[in-house]
Amino acid sequence: MKKFLTFMSITMPVAILAHPGHGETEGFSIIHYFAEPLHAIITVTAIITLYAGMRYFRSKKEKS
Repeated sequence: MKKFLTFMSITMPVAILAHPGHGETEGFSIIHYFAEPLHAIITVTAIITLYAGMRYFRSKKEKS
C-alpha cells in the first residue's frame, strides 16, 4: 500500500498537467485557475485546507 501511495503521489501531478480543453479563458492567466471548473475545484480545496490548517495550529498554539 505504501508503494502504491508513493507512486500515486508522484504520478498524479504529472497526469493533471495536460488536460484537454482550456475553456474560454487564456491558459496561462490567474483568471483561468479561478474560472475553469477543473482548476477552481482544486484551488478552492487548497484555500480551504490552508485556512483550516492555520486555524488548527493557531488554536493548538493558544492552548499551550
